[in-house]
Amino acid sequence: MKKHTFILALTIVLSVMLSACSSSNNEAVVETNLTPKEMIDEMLAKVEQPSLMEVEEDMVAQLYHLAPSLLEDYSIRMPMMNVKSNEIAILKVKDAKDISTVETAVKERATDIQKQFEQYLPDQYENAQNYKLVTKGNYILFVISESADQLVTEFDTLFTKK
Repeated sequence: MKKHTFILALTIVLSVMLSACSSSNNEAVVETNLTPKEMIDEMLAKVEQPSLMEVEEDMVAQLYHLAPSLLEDYSIRMPMMNVKSNEIAILKVKDAKDISTVETAVKERATDIQKQFEQYLPDQYENAQNYKLVTKGNYILFVISESADQLVTEFDTLFTKK
């Protein structure tokens, strides 16, 4: 009888310890109530950039090497004139399992921009080489800018931890 009581008590103690450990290791969920377009608008209101235009839906697959169906929502801005490498994109991925696929596609886009400016404008080529790729929850931020660090900081402020 004492053996059964000891095993029962040990089982209860271990269960409590395991459940306490697992709940403390949960990462904070990051959330925002803004759309990617609103996020970029807020970021650009605080960090000046050259004139950027919104990329149309039919160009996303061609420029970013990915199926727009993987995205729940997105906003991509690129220069109006082909003399600047600046680009900013916020992509909200539908399913977290596709984040690495989208990140790979964004890296391909960065390589394309670098090739475009490699022999053309050395300062813009260097700018393109120093791109930022940040993932926060299901959101991916891609930035090519002289002010990339400031834009990443502004991006971070748009999220709250739950």
